[in-house]
Amino acid sequence: MYPTPYFWKKAPFFRLLLPVVAGILLQNQYNFSLKFIFGSMLPCAIFYILFFFLSVSKKYTLQLVQGFFLYALLFFTAMFVTSQNDIRHTKNWYGKFLTDSSSVLVTINEPLLEKAKSFKTQARAEYLINNKFLTNVNGNLLLYFIKDTTSGNSSGISPGLKYGDRILISKKIMPIKNAGNPGGFNYRQYAAFHQIFHQTFLTEKDWILLPEKNIHPIRKSLFETRDLLLQIIRKYTAGNNNATGIAEALLIGYSNDLDKDLIQAYSNTGVVHIIAISGMHLGLIYWLLLWIFARIPLIKKSKWLQLVLVISFLWGFSLLTGASASVIRSAVMFTCIAIGNSFNKQSNIYNSLAASAFLMLCYNPYYLWDVGFQLSYLAVIGIITFQQPVYTLQYFKNKWIDKIWLLTAVSLSAQILTFPICIYYFHQFPVIFLLSNLIAVPLSTVILFTEIALVSFSWIPIVGATLGYVTSFLIQLMNKIILWLNNFSFAVWDKIPATPLTTCLLYATVISLSYWLMKKNKAALKYALCALLCFTIALSYNNINAINQHKLIVYNISRFQAIDFVKGKSYQFWGDTALQQKGALQNFHLKPSRINMQLFTEKNLVQRITPDYPLLVFEGKKIMVLDTTLHFDVPEQKIKLDLIILSKNQKISIGQLQQVFECKQYVLDASNKMWKIEKWKNECSSLHLQCFSVPDEGAFIYTPNQ
Repeated sequence: MYPTPYFWKKAPFFRLLLPVVAGILLQNQYNFSLKFIFGSMLPCAIFYILFFFLSVSKKYTLQLVQGFFLYALLFFTAMFVTSQNDIRHTKNWYGKFLTDSSSVLVTINEPLLEKAKSFKTQARAEYLINNKFLTNVNGNLLLYFIKDTTSGNSSGISPGLKYGDRILISKKIMPIKNAGNPGGFNYRQYAAFHQIFHQTFLTEKDWILLPEKNIHPIRKSLFETRDLLLQIIRKYTAGNNNATGIAEALLIGYSNDLDKDLIQAYSNTGVVHIIAISGMHLGLIYWLLLWIFARIPLIKKSKWLQLVLVISFLWGFSLLTGASASVIRSAVMFTCIAIGNSFNKQSNIYNSLAASAFLMLCYNPYYLWDVGFQLSYLAVIGIITFQQPVYTLQYFKNKWIDKIWLLTAVSLSAQILTFPICIYYFHQFPVIFLLSNLIAVPLSTVILFTEIALVSFSWIPIVGATLGYVTSFLIQLMNKIILWLNNFSFAVWDKIPATPLTTCLLYATVISLSYWLMKKNKAALKYALCALLCFTIALSYNNINAINQHKLIVYNISRFQAIDFVKGKSYQFWGDTALQQKGALQNFHLKPSRINMQLFTEKNLVQRITPDYPLLVFEGKKIMVLDTTLHFDVPEQKIKLDLIILSKNQKISIGQLQQVFECKQYVLDASNKMWKIEKWKNECSSLHLQCFSVPDEGAFIYTPNQ
């Protein structure tokens, strides 16, 4: 018999966590009815309760049976909690009463966020008006207030709405749609995990501001505090937008002013975690609070007062930053640590982590799909498991070299369990993460403490100006270092394809191999080799599929024309050149799809057979991409086509095209306006032609050989 892992015996919450996670996953996948869930919970609860009335000897004999019913009860309870957290299952969810003519009374939930062409916010539905009937409803939705640029102001004018304002919306509420690009970000799913399923785009004629407000005093104070901090940072770091954006992100996790290319550089070098509020920030603030309170006699003497203040500051900061899953995880964990230290009790760190995850998932099961939640737990587990074994691999007599090696060991340990999931989500691995973290982590720590001093003493102008200058200088220095490191050709290993299966197999390999190295367990080595073999087979299978693929993809990218002709691992792009330029547009829209399909080489794959209009031949299929205004002469014999793609709002009707071409399949891409698409769809319907609307149905994928 092999020895039981330490955390399995010392961390009972870890054992309880497993059935909870399994129940959440199953309920989310299959959405079982409450009748089935209750019917399963009841016998489990009855049998588990009966065990309490058995004698001690029988309890010991049947402890496996008792454990089974406990885990089963937790499993079905998790299914129930997941079902109940889905707002669509509540009686008064607004989506059940929504019609095309509905008016909705909503309360603004948060301050408006300025986007390129709109102001975005989240609102809570309160009442729904259908045919003069008023229905009390609940549920959140996204509001986009379209900028009015007709006055000549290219930036648009803010609608002036604030948190707590109540407005009546007369515009149609639309379901949130997914772009459907292969391998791309699934925004509909992301919004669903946050219990948001609808959105609407509003002009000033589509809503009315009501005189009453609906304000929660705590939320209001948090928003006001955040705005005050932002004003201080912007005042004393003015003149450098990149410095201001980084300062806001470091202090309170406000990321709206961050430059997208700068974020990509931080991501490529493996230090993006320092500008996303995480356990590191909570840990630094926790240490700082302990240091300050230890120097105040009144607080130092009272453990209870110190505990209350530490917990209050930690949770206040967590709420101020937006209370993301990773922040809440850290707050719960440091709360447990603070309580344990106050009572001179050292809790098992694995058990504390599992307990925090258990509580968080009971509160909101959808945290399970939060990337920050996953990465934060994996990073902490990696550090506490592997830091000491890695650190002991090498001994340095010099004190400063030893400290550097300690930081290196921490960075390496965090990467052991996070790199597989990072590859899955981001398709890249930062090769120089060790060097960049050794520089950025200490520097960002100094910057964070400088910012705390800045907001604390900003009421003294000369002190505020000095600290603001120091903060800006240090941030600019850090940015220059990160950008310099990012310029190295070997800085990041990107374009790494990954699937859920390969990611699981990679984790199985890493964990088994680590266990073998740490415990010298021969069985673990066998498991590692088996997992590695399966991982290699899965990669080979995916590679063979990629080599044999032949596709035409019309991407769903709003206001852009984007088409990829795919043959094997090569592609040819047809569309707007802005999407081909390196930057945020390509990284977000095209790069994930191409990595997913393993497209690494750009080649000429299509043949243009007419100079007058874009009639293309791809894999034996005739395809026309109509993206310029053309005038056709009606031929004696119609030209047969397999596919016509309409782009950029061409002034032509389907009937006119059918006079020249014989084609039964039309594709309307996302560069067209919706009113134009609706007109073409109606024409296709009347002529009994197949019509695919990319904005409505997602990316169009055409396989010529099928």
